[in-house]
Amino acid sequence: MTAEDQTPAHTTTPAAGPARGSTPSTRSRIAGITGDGRWPATAVFFLNGLTLSTYMVRLVSLKSKHHLSDGHIGLIGVLFAVAALACMQGVGPVTARVGIRPVLRVSLIVMPVLLALSGVVDHPIAFAVAVTALGAVNGTTDAVMNAHAITIERGLSRPVLNGCHAAWSISVVVASLTAAILAHTGVTVRTHLVAAAAVLLAAGLVLGPLLKPGTPDSAGAHPLAPRRRPSWREGWSRTVMGLGLAGMVLMICEGVALAWSAIFLHDSRGASLGLAATAVTAYTGAQTVGRLIGDRLTLRFGAPALFRTSGLIAAFGLTMALLTPDPLAAVAGFAVTGLGTSVLLPLAFSAAGQGSPADPSTATLISRFTTFTYAGVLLGPAVIGWSAEVFSLFWTLSALIPMLFAVALLSRLPGRPQP
Repeated sequence: MTAEDQTPAHTTTPAAGPARGSTPSTRSRIAGITGDGRWPATAVFFLNGLTLSTYMVRLVSLKSKHHLSDGHIGLIGVLFAVAALACMQGVGPVTARVGIRPVLRVSLIVMPVLLALSGVVDHPIAFAVAVTALGAVNGTTDAVMNAHAITIERGLSRPVLNGCHAAWSISVVVASLTAAILAHTGVTVRTHLVAAAAVLLAAGLVLGPLLKPGTPDSAGAHPLAPRRRPSWREGWSRTVMGLGLAGMVLMICEGVALAWSAIFLHDSRGASLGLAATAVTAYTGAQTVGRLIGDRLTLRFGAPALFRTSGLIAAFGLTMALLTPDPLAAVAGFAVTGLGTSVLLPLAFSAAGQGSPADPSTATLISRFTTFTYAGVLLGPAVIGWSAEVFSLFWTLSALIPMLFAVALLSRLPGRPQP
């Protein structure tokens, strides 16, 4: 019960907290917006994805602005990923001390500032520092926003993570279309990033107070409230590590679809550049559709069954994409792969963050799991490229098919905990 609830109806004492000075109608409208916490949690994913995607789609312009080589861009990418991984390891203890919601409120403000800074600075070293800082805050946000969504799932006793990840996928489309339009009209990268940062900053300031603090658990404490500080050794359970390895494979496969599918179709199947590019669109489009309906499918069939079936569909789709000689059929195969993989990562995130009463905080568990997924993002493209030089791209991509089958058949998702 809040302070406002404890105040008698006939008094005029203002309510404590963010509702101070607001009218009952205003508070009811805010309650209607926040609802059960799903929409604010989903909005965090959208803003985080939009921030990162806006930087990524203008990276070519930033490379030209600072006269950077491919090697320089690769090094900056490594700095981004290493900073993200390092901060993921520290986010668990921080959230255990201050709570998840305060961390998100700060990161939603800091990320747009760093995005603008990456577009404003004129020196390559300053640019690298800004991007490294952006990676650190993005890695923190990535772990905490998934932990936040999982606590919403616990409170509702229903899945929400697929919808959250769908919002992230949609943000990529929004960012790419916006960048294409602005670049076509001659808007500079500096103006674009500063304007995008201003919009994201305003959205973050509005969203922060709407984030739901969670519902009381069986111990009578809020899932997002400050908890004991876990040690650096905690969270590396066998379940988390097993799911983490599955997540690494999934992120490698996603990197293959986004970075190598068009190259494979053009070089190995003779597809035109235009047709080859549609493989990425087919994959991401099908993945977004799958995530939009993923929560309902989880409710109907259960997470373990959906994970296993979707993994087999993904493996079948990749097999179809690689073995068919027809480029159009290969594009369809990548679409099937995207549909199959769409729910796998959200379900793995949800399973990794469930833990048990003896486990550390949700944020710590998620930070450990995300370490594996980011490692897949960081190492995947390089490993694929090196292997393709030795064994050919076809055989390198074919090696992912049994890995997907193994993820589908061997991963064990725990049952959903009670709220």
